[in-house]
Amino acid sequence: MDYKKFLYEQKKRDKVIKSKATKVVVKEIRFGPQTDDHDYAFKRKHAEKFLKEGAKLKAFVFFKGRSIIYQEQGQILLLRLAQDLEDLGKVEQMPKLEGKRMIMFISPKKVK
Repeated sequence: MDYKKFLYEQKKRDKVIKSKATKVVVKEIRFGPQTDDHDYAFKRKHAEKFLKEGAKLKAFVFFKGRSIIYQEQGQILLLRLAQDLEDLGKVEQMPKLEGKRMIMFISPKKVK
């Protein structure tokens, strides 16, 4: 077999496999540690839309300056979001503090 023909066939197969692979989209939602109820509801609606579209959700609370002392409030906010989105997605990673961010991942539930 000709080596060039082999490479051509290999590239063709790789292209077909790559086109059939599902692409994971990650959408982010950012909160402050003292986010108000109206702002929370507004961002929760966006999160619901992202999960319905099939995208993963990365919700995080960003602590600026001395607001790092409100870690408990940030964690409560993220857990509240997880509870509100329970029917649309499941928590992939519980809230975890990384530097000045507390991050939580939510993946969409499979549609039956």
